[in-house]
Amino acid sequence: MNVPEDLRYTADHEWARSEGDRVRVGITDFAQDALGDVVFVELPEAGTTLEKGGPLGEVESTKSVSQVYSPISGTVVEVNSELANAPERLNQEPYGGGWLVVIEPADPGELDGLLDAAGYRATTE
Repeated sequence: MNVPEDLRYTADHEWARSEGDRVRVGITDFAQDALGDVVFVELPEAGTTLEKGGPLGEVESTKSVSQVYSPISGTVVEVNSELANAPERLNQEPYGGGWLVVIEPADPGELDGLLDAAGYRATTE
């Protein structure tokens, strides 16, 4: 299982990467592996306000439909529209081209409250 050291994580298997004053969000390698083949992704529109721990979207796989939760509060400023036509990118590149949204955080300090790589690994063992 791939758990990059430079990311922050939630116990619900989302990751967050600080990129200046914005945060890129996706689901972890563990999550995509548990889901199986992803066939559909539903994401919010740019401009949507998200609450930390609140729903961000849904990922549908051949096994189930799973809710994705926002790791931080803020406004969606970018959506990975490529996933509409290529949802399998979540399986292929969960930390690269399979990202979900970019959020402008309401409180950048919320990122510090997320799990580091070692803390996240401990939740998956």
